[in-house]
Amino acid sequence: MILIEDTVISDDIAEKFFVCNLEKCKGACCVEGDLGAPLEEAELPILDDIYDAVKPYLSKEGIEAIEKQGKYILDEEGDYSTTTIDNKECAYAIYDDRGILKCGIEQAYLDGKTNFKKPISCHLYPIRITKYDQYHALNYDRWSICSPACELGEQLSVPVYKFLKEPLIRAFGEDWYQELEKEISTK
Repeated sequence: MILIEDTVISDDIAEKFFVCNLEKCKGACCVEGDLGAPLEEAELPILDDIYDAVKPYLSKEGIEAIEKQGKYILDEEGDYSTTTIDNKECAYAIYDDRGILKCGIEQAYLDGKTNFKKPISCHLYPIRITKYDQYHALNYDRWSICSPACELGEQLSVPVYKFLKEPLIRAFGEDWYQELEKEISTK
């Protein structure tokens, strides 16, 4: 376990390997599961603000789901997540010409239509953050649909924390990430 500021980081984040392999999984994380992507409360007004810029990138079914259910939903546990199409794929997910699911929000970002890349939970995956009163726990979420990513990460020798450098810096800052690297190198 690694402790930095108010975060407790699982050793798996330093020791396990991971590199998304969209050619193999086809973006299954945008479809699988019982809810959409977890959202931070601070992201809700952002989704409201960027929807008009993102809407042209979405599928007809995604737009219909959002217009019927809202830009995000509140679940039974009081947490927010992205809207889904028929309780399956994220309403913001889009298929590319190879049948791979990608993020419509991120595509709008890449095209310069918004300055919000995508929800932090998506950007950080396979790291999941559990927030407690005194600290945040960062854990590596193992999921069978990501087996190709684990295999590719191992082939390339890329640990989870290195693969997720950009979103970790986005979430916690450059100094925090440098401290993480320092802690891992001294283990």
